[in-house]
Amino acid sequence: MLGSDWPSPKLPRKNILLPAAAPLKAADIAFGNLEGPLCDGGTVTPGKANAAHSYAFRTPTRYGQWLKEAGFDVLSVANNHASDFQAIGRSQALGTLKRLGIAAAGSASTAVVVKGVAFLGFATNQVSPNLNDIATARRLVAQARKQSPRVVVSFHGGAEGAAYQHVPKGGESFYGESRGELRKFAHAVIDAGACLVIGHGPHVLRGLELYKGHLIAYSLGNFATYGRMSLGGPMGLTCILSATLDDTGKFISGQIHPMVQRSPGGPQPDPKKRAVAVLKALSQADFGKSAPRIAASGSLTT
Repeated sequence: MLGSDWPSPKLPRKNILLPAAAPLKAADIAFGNLEGPLCDGGTVTPGKANAAHSYAFRTPTRYGQWLKEAGFDVLSVANNHASDFQAIGRSQALGTLKRLGIAAAGSASTAVVVKGVAFLGFATNQVSPNLNDIATARRLVAQARKQSPRVVVSFHGGAEGAAYQHVPKGGESFYGESRGELRKFAHAVIDAGACLVIGHGPHVLRGLELYKGHLIAYSLGNFATYGRMSLGGPMGLTCILSATLDDTGKFISGQIHPMVQRSPGGPQPDPKKRAVAVLKALSQADFGKSAPRIAASGSLTT
């Protein structure tokens, strides 16, 4: 979320992604979550119209170029801010990404294929595949396998904030909304044929799990959230996660590139590597022997 001009402008003057761009540009495929629409104009969703008591984001379409400059190949638009400016916001976001040559996952139930890899995006709204419908999720993954033998699933789920760094064994809710039974969802889509699962939504780091040889990242934190998000404590820790897969989609190795955000926001490399220590502790606490091995350098192994 590269800044918002609603209800009043809180927009950066330079590309806040560039300090963290090296790992993205080095990747074969760089994926991220687009939190809110790239949109000029439009009307805020009525339920979010009271700016004092709700969050709605609208990033001007000209900021889309920054995503391209940072190296992103595919972005998920399946999240709880995708409809902040209703259908016009979703349409302009998709049009902007298409013009820039960035694929959009999660706008429909069909996968998008990028460099031979199929991507599916899930959220908890009515305009993207819903992660609470696990039977449909399994079916969509099976369909995506017909497009590519390697399917990456992303989801926007889980409760939000510093109190929710652990992945519970049951379902989660937040402000009365069902935010998914994430362990069950992630395992189900891998059983259906997904090779990698990437989570976002809680605004904090969550643990990593290996399931049947496949990596699950339950949340990678607030990567770039300019102007309107709290960045204190664990909310300011984030990372870029690199994962190397074999020809069948099994996890070989990975690397955590630790980042930190300071107000007003934007990722910066963290020489203290705090995200590495946090991810190691959370992974071991929540998944025990199923957690990948995380070295002090940030390297991941089975």
